[in-house]
Amino acid sequence: MNSGKVVLGALAGLAAGAILGILFAPDKGTNTRKKIADKGKGSIDDIKKKYDDVVGSITSKFESAKSEASNYVNEGKELVADAKKTVESNVR
Repeated sequence: MNSGKVVLGALAGLAAGAILGILFAPDKGTNTRKKIADKGKGSIDDIKKKYDDVVGSITSKFESAKSEASNYVNEGKELVADAKKTVESNVR
């Protein structure tokens, strides 16, 4: 999750730099506003994609951990059943 914050921070910095570059470039106001809007749309799409990638990665890791935990539970149940059989056979 920390890498997701870094990616989002880098994208935000990139977008801010692009906007400042456009603002200080000599051009007509209408052209400047259009460039800012276009850059903003592109940046938002990039941020959404990175966000989806991070969420997908976290979901994948969660599912993996869930599966692993389920395996541990099943192994624990088997150990308990084996121990129970051993105790029962030793008691008789």
